[in-house]
Amino acid sequence: MRVLHVISEMGAGGAEALVAGMALAGGDVGWESAVASGPGFRLESLRAAEIPVFAVPLARRSPLGVLRAVRAARVAVRRFRPDVVVAHNVSASLVARLAARRPVVTVFHGVAEADVPGAVRVLRRVSSVVVSVASAARDRLRDAGLDSVVIPNAAFPSTPAVDRATVRARLGTPLDVPVALCPARLEPQKRHDVLLDAWAQIPGDCELWLAGDGSLRADLEARADGRVRFLGTRTDVRDLFEAADVTVLTSDWEGMPIALLESLAAGRPIVASDVDGVREVLSGGGGVLVPRRNPGQTARALRGLLFSPAARSVAASHDGTADAHALMKSYDELLRTVLEGR
Repeated sequence: MRVLHVISEMGAGGAEALVAGMALAGGDVGWESAVASGPGFRLESLRAAEIPVFAVPLARRSPLGVLRAVRAARVAVRRFRPDVVVAHNVSASLVARLAARRPVVTVFHGVAEADVPGAVRVLRRVSSVVVSVASAARDRLRDAGLDSVVIPNAAFPSTPAVDRATVRARLGTPLDVPVALCPARLEPQKRHDVLLDAWAQIPGDCELWLAGDGSLRADLEARADGRVRFLGTRTDVRDLFEAADVTVLTSDWEGMPIALLESLAAGRPIVASDVDGVREVLSGGGGVLVPRRNPGQTARALRGLLFSPAARSVAASHDGTADAHALMKSYDELLRTVLEGR
């Protein structure tokens, strides 16, 4: 089965991690995979594995931007000749439908609550089947009038390339300094303002690492204290999990963040907003849920873990989440069913 993934870019986000993992693991379930996307560092690993990569410019929210993306996607379809297209999120699904006379399976990673009705209007018209990455995402779509299949996200296996001591030495952080890591783009959804307000309430010698970049960086740098490290976009987040003590995420909404699944795989406890897919990730343990937009409770949860190895060990224990093998099997069964029903 020839599977073409279409996505806006291949940078540091969770959807991008899923595409890379699925493309690289596709051979295990009998796929020939290709990726059509804008730029991003994850394309390097795909090219190294000889997975075809096709350049598709970001589908800006304008007719001209969509037209350019469709033209580039048509080239990818013509050259790769996929049996099925897997499009990640709404704009990629629109581009895929306009570019390919093939079944389009949409992976819905989530949008802000206010954007759900608009997403449903588009997906009804362009998608053969919609996959929600979490039950909460399915429920939001269903409430807006669209049924979907749930295939929970999973973290693909990886081994840190660099050990804890080496990573900390490179960043100039002593081994005995407690570190919280926030792996998230510096964009409004992620609510780093809440995190910085919480961090200001945590005294002592500790560091907050912000792994990600975005439109809010200058504003956040202006309000952060000297214990906050802005690391920018990273290609070594798995190494950062190894070097940190706690993972923190204060988002307003999430689908099912793969970064948190990777944190659990690395044995790092999590402090995160009690929202949608995050709640599902931590349903079997692995960390502490805090109310959304609540710096005080976020600070208390972080204090309880940062300065107590015993508390971190207890918090990190969990019942496990979906693994990559189960994810690939579920997608394979779904795609083959879609093709049989054409």
